[in-house]
Amino acid sequence: MPTSQPPAIPVAALDPSAPVPPGTTLLDVRERAEWDAGHAPDAVHIPLGELVERAGELPAGSRLLVVCHSGGRSARATTWLNEAGYHAVNLDGGMVAWTRAGLPVV
Repeated sequence: MPTSQPPAIPVAALDPSAPVPPGTTLLDVRERAEWDAGHAPDAVHIPLGELVERAGELPAGSRLLVVCHSGGRSARATTWLNEAGYHAVNLDGGMVAWTRAGLPVV
């Protein structure tokens, strides 16, 4: 039986002047080296392998926009987060699409 895809949003749908909507937390689930190489400002970093143990660090009641390198790991994280009662959406294309769109990286 095919599995359903988690909710997702393409980078093109983000507002370039404020890519993370108010009331939303950008959650980066990439590994430390990927994060250190460049990440979106104000993102929260919790690697996918630590997400289950560290989910309590996420802001209560915040919507989550989940990002990884290209969208695969963040899709898995989004599925788990939604099953755990969070409101999470995967960022299609990940940081690759974010960077190509000219959105800020620190």
